Amino acid sequence: MVVHILGKAVKGKYRINFGLAKTFYGIGLQTATRICSKLGFYPDMRMHQLSEQQTMSITKELSEMTTDSKLLAQVRANIRMKREIGSYTGMRHSMGLPVRGQRTKTNAKTARKLNRIERKM
Repeated sequence: MVVHILGKAVKGKYRINFGLAKTFYGIGLQTATRICSKLGFYPDMRMHQLSEQQTMSITKELSEMTTDSKLLAQVRANIRMKREIGSYTGMRHSMGLPVRGQRTKTNAKTARKLNRIERKM
């Protein structure tokens, strides 16, 4: 069984906090657990056990937060701004190198993959 929240399908067998963390970009386990405790849900409750009213309360709570496409657009805008002002981190992003002081002699494959202006997540 699948539960739809904000147009996204969440598997019914997932625990509520894990389902929210896995489905929505920008929400981790800690934030999802905080949402569940705020709304008064039992911690081990599954997604398919939610009533329609509980699903609507989760939807209302998530709509007030910055998640998914809004958050990705914000990250891209921040990277673009750093490149335009010519900061050190902006130059590292534009060259596709590690930004936060990691070594480059080895182990920079992930940075070359991620440090592009057009991230695909």
